[in-house]
Amino acid sequence: MYHRFEENKYPSTNIKMDAFNEHIKIIKENGIKFINPANFEDELKNNKSERKILLTIDDGYQSFYDNAWPILKESKIPFILFVSTREVGKKGYMSWENIKEIAEYDFVEIGNHSHTHEYLIDFTDQEIISDLKESIEIFNNRLGKNSNFFSYPFGEYSSSLKSIVIELGFKYAFGQHSGVADYTKNFFEMPRFPINEKYGEIERFKTILKTLPFPYKDIQPEEKYISNENNPPKVNIQFYDNLKNLKNINCFSNEQDKWRNSEISLNNNNLNINLKGKFTTERGRINCSLREKNGFYRWLGVQFVVKEK
Repeated sequence: MYHRFEENKYPSTNIKMDAFNEHIKIIKENGIKFINPANFEDELKNNKSERKILLTIDDGYQSFYDNAWPILKESKIPFILFVSTREVGKKGYMSWENIKEIAEYDFVEIGNHSHTHEYLIDFTDQEIISDLKESIEIFNNRLGKNSNFFSYPFGEYSSSLKSIVIELGFKYAFGQHSGVADYTKNFFEMPRFPINEKYGEIERFKTILKTLPFPYKDIQPEEKYISNENNPPKVNIQFYDNLKNLKNINCFSNEQDKWRNSEISLNNNNLNINLKGKFTTERGRINCSLREKNGFYRWLGVQFVVKEK
């Protein structure tokens, strides 16, 4: 997941073009397939041993159109561009003319990123419905159709927000919790690796490309929007029977605003993560990994959003 390109005033959401060009080069050199969004579900379900990547870009900044689009266009590299309809045409953002131009290419998907790009997770259900219906109407008017793809603003979702996204006809929704998408993942809780100046550093990028899916049956609690009463959450992950060496799993978490090794207990294929304190920042994160052969490792990220008091 990318945002800005060569907007160096914003390092937390920016990638330098030298680094982005190197990312594309590394993907190609490793023989990793770029996924066309039109084939997203088929790619998840078929040829599971094939290495694949889906590029996504959030927010529709003008710097994407000016700096990254010419590179992707020249090599016909597929991607999803998620846009918030209220922001289109504002200073620093792409215009509808820009968006309609790139939407003509069959390797491009224009995804829905809400209308306002506000913290929808804090909205009432009716406010969420109104916001998303407005974005859908604008998509229909401007592009002739709405997208099947949705990206949660700030990567945050609750069970209620997720249900509304489903009810309004979307087929897939993406967060910002790190992980590898595969056929076992909830289609409305799709993970992505966020990339910026810090987390787009070349050696880290090479490491990301060596991650594998971490298939699981279920993660509890289902509700990822937590309040003081259920913070810290009691986290349980149920894995499939055929995962080898599951006893070697490691997890890390950021409760009390400090990253640490999580205390875990494994009973057959059920993993309990015993958090020692509350999540004290806006987002609580848990990342689990399992080393495999040849430097590859399985990766699974879980994100909770902490409700303000």
